[in-house]
Amino acid sequence: MNLTKRREALKRLYTPIGVLLYKLHLPPNFITILSVITGMLSAYSFWHGKLLTAVSFLMVSGMLDLMDGVVARMSDKASKFGAVFDWIADKWVDGFVLGTVGYFYGGPFTAIVVITASMLHSFIKPVVYSEIGYSARIKGKIQDPLEGVGFFGRPETHLTLILFAILERFDFPVGLSFGIKLIAILTLLSLFMRIAYLYRHFGRVYEE
Repeated sequence: MNLTKRREALKRLYTPIGVLLYKLHLPPNFITILSVITGMLSAYSFWHGKLLTAVSFLMVSGMLDLMDGVVARMSDKASKFGAVFDWIADKWVDGFVLGTVGYFYGGPFTAIVVITASMLHSFIKPVVYSEIGYSARIKGKIQDPLEGVGFFGRPETHLTLILFAILERFDFPVGLSFGIKLIAILTLLSLFMRIAYLYRHFGRVYEE
């Protein structure tokens, strides 16, 4: 699937919202904070079984996560701190949302697996930046060896979670119990794909 690989094409869909936030003069880091707050409200709503509310907050959180970068570039306020803060915010939201859904709909072990898989799938990239390097940074966005590798990242996780939450809410035969386990499995498979790619391309022993 890999929606991240289609980032440039998708920008045309969400950039107008970023333009609106830019005209409201909202600081990029403030938008990131709003993303965290709405993400936490999503986790809280999942905890209390308010699934449509949880889905709504998760969609707003994801949209705001896209908007902070758009506003930062438009206002020339992109910073290294903002880039790091965005990573932290993403994983903060994912940890709480996936942990909550995993615990209540899949059990403690599922929660542990899905959180671990999600964190490793994302943080393998900054490790690659540090140990292997990257080709370029274009408008604050790193073009790295793992760009486009893997098929199930954060966008796919959120879309799958939203789909199965809706199915759960309307009492379909499959719901969040199946959905959160599917997310765990697909994230692990995508992680292993990234590890295999790195081994094929960078598995040579250091030359003396």
